[in-house]
Parts: sequence; structure tokens; C-alpha cells
Amino acid sequence: MILQAAAKINLMLDILGTTEDGYHTLFMIMQSMGLYDTVTLTETGKPETITLSCSNEALPSDETNIGWKAAARFFEATGLPNPGIHIDIEKHIPFAAGLAGGSADAAAVYVGLNKMTGAGLSERELCQIAVKTGADVPFCIQGGTMAAMDIGEVLAPLPHIKPDWYVLVKPDQDVSTKEAYAAFDKAENVRHLDSTAMLRAVAAEDMDKVYSLVSNVFEQFIYVAGRVDIKAIMRECGSKVHCMSGSGPTIYGVFESEEAARLCAEKLIAAGFPQTYVCQPVKQGVTIVEGA
Repeated sequence: MILQAAAKINLMLDILGTTEDGYHTLFMIMQSMGLYDTVTLTETGKPETITLSCSNEALPSDETNIGWKAAARFFEATGLPNPGIHIDIEKHIPFAAGLAGGSADAAAVYVGLNKMTGAGLSERELCQIAVKTGADVPFCIQGGTMAAMDIGEVLAPLPHIKPDWYVLVKPDQDVSTKEAYAAFDKAENVRHLDSTAMLRAVAAEDMDKVYSLVSNVFEQFIYVAGRVDIKAIMRECGSKVHCMSGSGPTIYGVFESEEAARLCAEKLIAAGFPQTYVCQPVKQGVTIVEGA
């Protein structure tokens, strides 16, 4: 079975506080984007085994890979026999980028195994299992436009946003999510975001208002080399808004036309940012391409 796993961005991300067990409570507006990893699941005929290959050698191909963890968790939670599964991940979503690339791969594994094994779990049941693999995985299973709260596992669907064109730029820098939250814990005078106004704007499909409210609290205390230059180029090319996604470092800009977006992407690549992508919002997190 071949599946496409969509990246995600945050139209808003705020950290509301810290729980007693050390987790951070969040408010996010999350959006699936048409930038995909391809995940292929193959039955090997070697019962109870999981193997994994990945096109990016910098990522692990063993039980520490989140895709592997998803497969193990699926069979553990369902109690179904594992007929022997090989997972192949063709990476297009940059990793350590704030785009949920790993969570997207795990989501594809869950969706694919649910179909391949005939488990017949509902989307809700699948998400209840998947959240143990990662807080972003349930969103990546469902996709579209959603409000996400708590650690990210409480999800509420929202109207799909306007299909403008987005330019995503991953600077040559990785950001550790753990270190990003540690920076928040040390920060003083954090300016929180107007989540109520954003919810109302997205629900009303008022995109001008949405773009005026797009923001990411991490930008207040996470340094990303090149962010100023990237945003300046996006601004020069007519972006409606530009913001960092997740805990960084990817910056995205929003454009009315594909032509403007592709011109901006060309300028960014010429300026030394080769990991630049042009895409649009999509309404689904995981798509089965072959083998349904």
C-alpha cells in the first residue's frame, strides 16, 4: 500500500502553561499542506517482524523511528497478528523543521495498517491509539484545518481555509522541540496571542482577519539564523503574512497567486535557502494512493 503523508503548519501557536507532570498546554490552529512524504507498506511474510527503510540516511531505520513505533503500537493496541511489515519512507518533508514530518509518517502507518489488516477502526479509535506515539499524530491522521489544544491531542475541525499559495523555507538549522520548550520555561514577559479572535476569524472564514492574527509564540525566544532575510524576501515578493511553524525553524509566507509564490521561491533559493517548497493547503492528512 502506498500512502501520501501531508506536512502541517501552525497558523497560530501559543503556550498557555505547564501541567503538573511537566507537559505544556497549547493552543494551535493547525493546517495540512500539500508537501508529502511517501510511505509504502509491504507484507513480508515474516510474522511478527517490522523492518524500515528511509530515503534520508540521517534518519534512523530501526525501532527508534516513529514510523516503526507506530507499527508496533498498532499491533500491540489492536491485538491483531503482525504478518510481517516493511515500511519504506521516501522523505520530502524536511525533518526537525516544525512541519510534523515524523508524525505524518506515523499517521500514514496507522491509516495503512488499519486498511491492510481489516481492523476497521474508526478515525476516532485510530487517533486514540496514535496519540501514544506522538501528540501531532492524531491531527496528521485527520488533517485539514483544526484547532488543537492541551498537548495537541484535543482537536476540533474548522472550515477549510482559502487555497492561497504558500512558500515554506527550512533554513540550514535544526530546532530541538525539547530545547524550544526549555527556552519558553526560562523566558520572561511572554506575550500571549489572541486565540479567541483567531478561532472566530477561522470559523467565520474571514481570511483577512486570520492573516492579521497569524503568530507563533516561539518566535519570541527561538533564534533562527536567516529568519530576518527570509521574511524580507517574502515581504518584497508581496506575501500576505509570514510566520514560523511549530518550534521552528521553517518559515512560511502566503501569496495570492502561484506565480508570486514561485517567484519568491526562486529568489529564496538564489539567496542560499535551497530547502524551499511551494504548496497549497489540503483537506486531508493521509491519502491512500495505491492498494486501498
